[in-house]
Amino acid sequence: MPSVKKIEGIIRPGKLESLLDELEHCGVSGLTVSQVMGHGKQKGYAELYRGKEIRVRLLPKVKVETVVADAQVAQVVETFLRAARTGEVGDGKIFISPVEQVIQIRNGVRDEEAL
Repeated sequence: MPSVKKIEGIIRPGKLESLLDELEHCGVSGLTVSQVMGHGKQKGYAELYRGKEIRVRLLPKVKVETVVADAQVAQVVETFLRAARTGEVGDGKIFISPVEQVIQIRNGVRDEEAL
């Protein structure tokens, strides 16, 4: 059975359009985008509001998910790195997970053919 991987990237919202353009260019045929909130090592930030310090712990991020064949994983990861990197804290993370099975609901096609 051909192997497929799920790639999830948590990125800055301002980098989404460039990432989508790059992913389309490298042949990614489907993806899911969600607006999410979170923090990593930066743990948010503090700001003054009417003389009182307010801690903003969760920052707006975007989660981009796609499932690709093993042969495409390295290219997609490089695309995420190139399109989403600013070089500053808070650029995000990429998670890669094995996918046991993919089934296209419309016609029952499975695995790599269903992508």
